[in-house]
Amino acid sequence: MTPPLFLLDPLPEGETIVIDGDEGRHAATVMRIRVGEIVLAGDGRGSVLEGTIVAIRPGGLELTVSVRRTEPPADPRVVVVQALPKGERGELAVELLTELGVDEIVPWRAARCVTVWSGARVGRAVAKWRRTAREAAKQSRRAWVPTVSEPTDTKGVAARLTGASGALVLHEQATNRFGDFIPPATGELVVIVGPEGGITEAELALLEDAMPVRLGHPVLRTSTAGAAALAALAPRLGRWN
Repeated sequence: MTPPLFLLDPLPEGETIVIDGDEGRHAATVMRIRVGEIVLAGDGRGSVLEGTIVAIRPGGLELTVSVRRTEPPADPRVVVVQALPKGERGELAVELLTELGVDEIVPWRAARCVTVWSGARVGRAVAKWRRTAREAAKQSRRAWVPTVSEPTDTKGVAARLTGASGALVLHEQATNRFGDFIPPATGELVVIVGPEGGITEAELALLEDAMPVRLGHPVLRTSTAGAAALAALAPRLGRWN
């Protein structure tokens, strides 16, 4: 079994470190990590260490470091613009995207989104997505925790496309096949996922820098379409080689 990953900010230096705080309490009291077990610790920004637990402290663990490594950021960087799903399906989308290697998630207030983030709800919703991304990164042992950006509207998405190396928009009525899209070798790749009600013609016009593509015959839900696209892109980006 792959050793569990704990996130520490900053990642301590030295041959012996302590995992304390919320991560340490979770490891000691919930996961019941014991002396002699091997664990991973990372800062969520590429730095990861491996070590062996040598002592259990009140609310934390002490470990001896055996290996340190730094994983460079992915290139091309994959950004998913995710239209706001209903209810807990938003967290499902974030979890799946994180496990499948997304580098950034941009919440999109698309015209046909049923869910509306406004006022105090915006901060709470973004915080929930960020917690979900962090936990999913730990579960999948990712060295990099994906960024969850502030929500934006369609004009904001269109502005983001101007700096991208490649972009596609998932659209159930597109005539282009997913396989027709050639991902860039470097830079930033943007994948746009519309809401359950679909993307409007006005939005498509604004997103003209993105290639409309259809994944296949089944029409996927907004909470799973992005994950399906990432799974299809991963071998072509060299991420599963």
